[in-house]
Amino acid sequence: MINAVNNSNNYTYLKEVFNLERLLYQNLLKWKNSEDRKPLILKGVRQCGKTWLLKEFGKNNYEDVAYFNFEGNDILQERFSQDLDVKRIIEELSILNNKIIRPNDTLIIFDEIQFCNKALTALKYFYENAPEYHIVCAGSLLGIALSKPLSFPVGKVDFLELKPMSFYEFLLANGEKMLVDYLQKNTNKVQSSFENKLINYLKYYYIVGGMPEVVDRWITTKDIEQVEKIQDIILNSYELDFAKHAPSSDTPKLSLIWDYIPKALSKENSKFIYGHVKQGARAKDLEDALQWLISAGLCYKVNKVEKPNIPISSYADMQSFKIYMCDVGLLRRKAKVDASIILSNDTRIYTEFKGAIAENFVLLELISFNGDIPFYWTSGNTAEVDFIWQLKDKIIPIEVKSGENIGSRSLTLYRQKYSPKIALKLSMKNIDIQSEIINIPLYLLWNLKNYIK
Repeated sequence: MINAVNNSNNYTYLKEVFNLERLLYQNLLKWKNSEDRKPLILKGVRQCGKTWLLKEFGKNNYEDVAYFNFEGNDILQERFSQDLDVKRIIEELSILNNKIIRPNDTLIIFDEIQFCNKALTALKYFYENAPEYHIVCAGSLLGIALSKPLSFPVGKVDFLELKPMSFYEFLLANGEKMLVDYLQKNTNKVQSSFENKLINYLKYYYIVGGMPEVVDRWITTKDIEQVEKIQDIILNSYELDFAKHAPSSDTPKLSLIWDYIPKALSKENSKFIYGHVKQGARAKDLEDALQWLISAGLCYKVNKVEKPNIPISSYADMQSFKIYMCDVGLLRRKAKVDASIILSNDTRIYTEFKGAIAENFVLLELISFNGDIPFYWTSGNTAEVDFIWQLKDKIIPIEVKSGENIGSRSLTLYRQKYSPKIALKLSMKNIDIQSEIINIPLYLLWNLKNYIK
């Protein structure tokens, strides 16, 4: 991770966000108190705050924290190379820690655990032979996915996944807890003074995104240039991971796909087409590289659905899909859309990409809601609904508009054909609830549960 991420002084503003508001922090507390606690692996895309969160969790809930980073640490990795006797390992880790590791009282943090397959294997023996030791591990989605099959302790570990900060968390990070609480209690139309504030926050979220260090830099400096420097470092580090983790023959393919994603989203038909990534390319040439990026958590695949029936996944067309990025701020920066354009009220110069940013934002907010990736629906070349989302027993069509114009011929056709109980329109228009169609402003999508009964 970037050095600033490891400096807790740089993250004082996130304390309230992570410790009080993030559901994941509450899940960590449940894990600590569970009678059937297993070693925990906290997964997530690189630089989304995993290490910081685990250290804060340990500091606030244990008498001591023993932190170990496996990346480039041969001495640490050697502790697992002899055998997997947990008593010996704990004794030697205590020596490295310069302090005794005590069962139940010390939180053991294994960072970048994907760099030591034997340490991954050892988690099984900690669970079976020494469950009194509390062990949490941080690892990139990619590294965990690529761990050697024999090293992975199937069924012997718990998992949680940390994602970039949502817009809700971004509001909290900006000191707007009172506003958030008010909006949760008052679900009528948003007052104009609050509406303007929320619109501005959404624009800044489009620019900054949810990567914790980028948010921190924005909060502390309000300097877009510094924000973009951090975004560039993160984007460059992802590309360096291509060479570090992927087969050398796949590295050029990964770069081609990674560069193509913003271009695909900016087109009116944003369907992912292999032949547009590289002239003449077919699925068999690039699909492994695309799956690599998905496994790394760098992008999401949204498949087309043929029929909106339950279970919706059974009706997916696996050959037709769109690809979105893991963070809207990184998408904006990678596409080289200047921040001033986002802030401007004159959006004619980036009409198509304005819609792409709004769609990517909506996707990430929906995923943060319940973890499920939605689908999209088309009817030939005549209609397309941006997202089809299964929420418990409901199949909900969702139309996304980046401005206040909420007219949608596609959604009308969908409703005529399938008669959904609820349809959502997401736009910059204020709240408008009808019997079957609910218009929610994009900046209130985080409060969706209060509008869908």
